[in-house]
Amino acid sequence: MFWFLAAPFILLFAIYILELMFGLFFVRERSKARPAADIGDPKIAILIPAHNEASIITRTIQRLVENIPSGTRVLVVADNCSDRTAELARKAGAEVVDRFDKERRGKGYALAFGRDLLATDPPDCVIVLDADCTLDKDSAAQLASVAVRQSVPVQATNLVHSVLEAPPVVQISNFAMLVKNLVRQRGMTRLGGAALLTGTGMAFPWSIFATAPLANSDLAEDLALGIAITRQGHTPIFLESAGVSSEAAAEEDTLVQRTRWEHGFLVTARLHAIPLILSGLRKMSRPELFLGFHLLVPPLALLMATGIAMLISLACAVYLGSTPLPFMTLLIIVSLAVIMTVGAWVMEGRDVLSLGALVRIPVYILWKVPVYLKFLGGRETRWIRTRRSDETIISEKQDD
Repeated sequence: MFWFLAAPFILLFAIYILELMFGLFFVRERSKARPAADIGDPKIAILIPAHNEASIITRTIQRLVENIPSGTRVLVVADNCSDRTAELARKAGAEVVDRFDKERRGKGYALAFGRDLLATDPPDCVIVLDADCTLDKDSAAQLASVAVRQSVPVQATNLVHSVLEAPPVVQISNFAMLVKNLVRQRGMTRLGGAALLTGTGMAFPWSIFATAPLANSDLAEDLALGIAITRQGHTPIFLESAGVSSEAAAEEDTLVQRTRWEHGFLVTARLHAIPLILSGLRKMSRPELFLGFHLLVPPLALLMATGIAMLISLACAVYLGSTPLPFMTLLIIVSLAVIMTVGAWVMEGRDVLSLGALVRIPVYILWKVPVYLKFLGGRETRWIRTRRSDETIISEKQDD
């Protein structure tokens, strides 16, 4: 019975360790896109859904224009805005379309609305960018080149601007995002799995974007979109040399942001993980198989919290006379997962997470418990705009 209880946790930690191993140690030369000139100059459209982003939209457009090829179309969908988002985006040089629909709210509907407008003069490639994000120099050209040449969606490395002076909670949250969006993403794709679409910095050839299932209110619409496209045989790929970044959420809003992200992930994983694994086995499809395995693994804090809870339960069983083998096996694999996570910090995360914040991860795990209890009692279903740490300063400057 105790082997039966321990087996799922052993599997989940094994998947996590395998992804980290391939993401950290089995490193090939980082993939780089061939210049866009290899296929001519693809016509690019950058689609930005924006909801009440007046405090940052000007900066976003200005930075974007500096980093994209000339002639790139920048379309902002001002979605149910009650502020100056549309006005400021136009002043910054973007094409803007207003959308008002109080019933159908959410990023997916905004993207579908923008697609309808793009369809009148379709580009070769559409890059989706969140309104608070910055594309690295030349990343748009790289993403478009690969997407058009290989006829698949392409995901850039999506990280958060981090400073070691940030509060520990924010640092740890940013590190968790680095592990997920860089290390595990890199490891999963090296194993043959499909790249995860993370909602921003993702490029689509028009032939795929034109029919993609966009119009929905799913909190994890990016994840669901990647799953649907993978099942259609258009496996998304990860282009690490292209980058997209955003400012960290304000400390008081970090829990709200993580609640929205993780509830969306858990719902999507519950619906799709096992079907993807079964479909991958039936079709001998490594992209679907490893994507399904990836979805089985819960967010890092929940993985560690449930693993430790199971260890305590098995330790009590050993004390009462049960065989120690399930406990020892799980203890070894949880310890290895902790070592690998520290390895990810040493190799990739020291600019994101200070040593002082690292040792507070157990406190962070406890801080996340209400997120998961809320999921059991009534999960988050609303799309909530999250304030960034520097938003007040930016807003004051614009008002001046």
